[in-house]
Amino acid sequence: MERKILLLGDPKLYEMSKECTKDELPRIRQIQDDLRDSLIEFRNKYGVGRAIAAPQIGVKKRIIYRHLESPILFINPRIEYPDDEKMEVLDDCMSFPGLFVKVMRYKRCVFHYKDENWNDCSLEFEGDMSELLQHEYDHLDGILATMRAIDNKSFVIKG
Repeated sequence: MERKILLLGDPKLYEMSKECTKDELPRIRQIQDDLRDSLIEFRNKYGVGRAIAAPQIGVKKRIIYRHLESPILFINPRIEYPDDEKMEVLDDCMSFPGLFVKVMRYKRCVFHYKDENWNDCSLEFEGDMSELLQHEYDHLDGILATMRAIDNKSFVIKG
């Protein structure tokens, strides 16, 4: 079911999410469906959208859903950075459509997570995928890209 995506300024976006437990898998599958439907509707409306975090639809769980060529669900992800190399990016968000924020992100990251069958998994990301997953991971900790702006001139409205 499509859920309303919370917008910048909503206090719920700044809250820390809780870890999932294995006995919550039936609920997690419903959350996954809601994330998928919400992402697809956002894509239909704005023509963009690659991933969404559960807090963006008001669910305070550590879940990220990414849908590119195939969907992937990250449950209780942990992130690590194999080196210190960073890149400057213009970050956008479904919680503030049309606004871009200049931020620094790590060029590479490793995601450790549970999949939808509660298996331990790890994936390495680089470049735009690394940036995307760092962005979504921040949502789990109540951090928005606006809070990571390089400076007070790092905001751009899409025209």
